[in-house]
Amino acid sequence: MLLNLTIIDLAVVKSLNLDLDKGMSVLTGETGAGKSILLTALGLALGDRADSGYVRPESKRAEVNLEFDLSFAPKVQQWLIDRELDDEQQCLIRRIINQDGRSKAYINNRPVTLPFLQELSAQLVEIHGQHAHLTLLNSDEQRRLLDAFAKDQVLLDQVNTCCKEWQLTQKELANLIKASTDQSEREELLRYQIEELQQLDLANFNYAALLEEHSKQANLGQILSTGQAQVDILYENDHASVNQLLNHCIHDLNHLARFAPELTEICNLLTEAQIQTEEAAIQLRRFLKSQEVDPQRLDVIESQMGVIQNLSRKHHISPNELPQLVDKLETELDALTHSGERIEILTADTARLLAQYHQLAAQLTEQRRLAGQRLQIQISDMIKELGMPQGEFVVSLSDFGSDTPKMNGKDKIEFLISANPGLPPKSLAKVASGGELSRISLAIQVTTSNDRTTPTLIFDEVDSGIGGGVAEIVGQKLRSLSLNRQVMCVTHLAQVAAQAHHHLYVEKNNKTDITSSNVRLLTENERIEEIARMLGGVTITANTLAHAKEMLDQATSCAH
Repeated sequence: MLLNLTIIDLAVVKSLNLDLDKGMSVLTGETGAGKSILLTALGLALGDRADSGYVRPESKRAEVNLEFDLSFAPKVQQWLIDRELDDEQQCLIRRIINQDGRSKAYINNRPVTLPFLQELSAQLVEIHGQHAHLTLLNSDEQRRLLDAFAKDQVLLDQVNTCCKEWQLTQKELANLIKASTDQSEREELLRYQIEELQQLDLANFNYAALLEEHSKQANLGQILSTGQAQVDILYENDHASVNQLLNHCIHDLNHLARFAPELTEICNLLTEAQIQTEEAAIQLRRFLKSQEVDPQRLDVIESQMGVIQNLSRKHHISPNELPQLVDKLETELDALTHSGERIEILTADTARLLAQYHQLAAQLTEQRRLAGQRLQIQISDMIKELGMPQGEFVVSLSDFGSDTPKMNGKDKIEFLISANPGLPPKSLAKVASGGELSRISLAIQVTTSNDRTTPTLIFDEVDSGIGGGVAEIVGQKLRSLSLNRQVMCVTHLAQVAAQAHHHLYVEKNNKTDITSSNVRLLTENERIEEIARMLGGVTITANTLAHAKEMLDQATSCAH
């Protein structure tokens, strides 16, 4: 049950802290007073999309807080426990909308995503909008209402799961059968491509090493000539080699070191340099002797590189990706080779899933048929009470006429109405007027709500298009709903407002530069005045006040 609604800087509401109670509460006020903003605030707190337009002018952010008592909502308590969001038996929801349109959501002071918040909210509050009678014309909405009344969600989920599995299996089977029509040609091509690639000795394939060897072979003449010249310069030229020059330097500096001992360290460094130079010359000479000009080897390398580059261009990949390509082609070839076995398995699977689907769909049809019989009786009875004494409501179930599995079962569900005796029932869109459709919609909402476990129901002007004695009956029906749950109703009808346990009044304040709205709980005398205003309009007479008091007294006495 919703215990408290707090709004800060949301549209026309500067600040509002509203305590709510069990039973039926109505929300009334002049047109344009701001009744809709309360439902907007509830919607935002429950997960509706937000934008910067909701933030009150000259404010940095808007905020909505909801407090729920979960004492009689064990499923919701368990939902919170399973997600480590529980806080004893209460639930706090907080939604903040910033000036830039971004928003944040919290459950029991822990940040959550919007889908997470919506999943919880669906278990706490159910909102019936003022345009529900329009969505009632939609076939999907009619199916949803019947399924909700039938409480067949588990079976419906099984049907949809089976349908999805059949669709995936059937798609894979169709692709394999299509591929098998030109399978032999594809197998031949794959084998040719694999053999072509395997000539590269892929087990020892190293394109980077091949590039390196090609570069060396192509420049070997320059390597040998330049390398031998450096050997001569370093060591083998008796008159001008680096080794000979270092030898002269060491001899002369050693002579001077007898007079300047500081030069000894320099002599040592030069001696080390001479040793390193000699070692470098020896290694260079050894390297050059190991090199042989081999024009044939260069031809072999260039031939290999040509093959690699041609295959790379052919398959539109880099040379280094060629080994992975072979693995991919071999996997495809293996799949084609064994596709016959896979086709047999998938054929059996599709047949099994098809049989399972039809079995589950038949069970779903039977549940819907039985629920439809109960629903049409209850709604027919109620629309008679709501001013359609000859009205008969019919839930029509027919088969789509196809063996192909469909989501949500095989049934075409249609709500029909016969407004006059002797006339066959026809679809709501063809028969019902706007007022009749509103009453039928209200009857469906009230009837199906009786079977819901949602602790809080909100009705937003669902009583539009009716009046008089019918309006009083609507109020009584809404009040009866509140016996085991909390019901809130936005209404313009005095007959509905009189049935409520609690009366909330929305008033607009234009005294400041920025318009603001406020909500307050009416006292007994204030409630009589508000009911009188709703009955009599601008001029409130003593008779109107007396009529209002009589309506309230009568609603109270009937309730007892």
